Amino acid sequence: MARRCGITGKGVQSGNNVSHANNKTRRRFLPNLQETSFYSDVLATSIQLRLTTSGIRTIEHNGGIDAFLLTTKPRNLPPEAVVLKRRILRAQAKKAAAA
Repeated sequence: MARRCGITGKGVQSGNNVSHANNKTRRRFLPNLQETSFYSDVLATSIQLRLTTSGIRTIEHNGGIDAFLLTTKPRNLPPEAVVLKRRILRAQAKKAAAA
């Protein structure tokens, strides 16, 4: 499983540990990934995602997973988020056709 956020695309960065004697050794800065679930009103189900805390805040700020994905352009989303957006759009179109 990749250490990458499913919404923001944030991943692992690298840098140096710098000791008091100014010795530098390579290290990795890992993103703060959390396993979280969001309720999709359109799909009427819970969606589990592995996101960074900043990605979770972004979704909550935009009014939930449905509103965030529908207002964000596909080119600004990672591939797994684009697949989820298509799923939501299909379900939305199906509901509109039935009504």
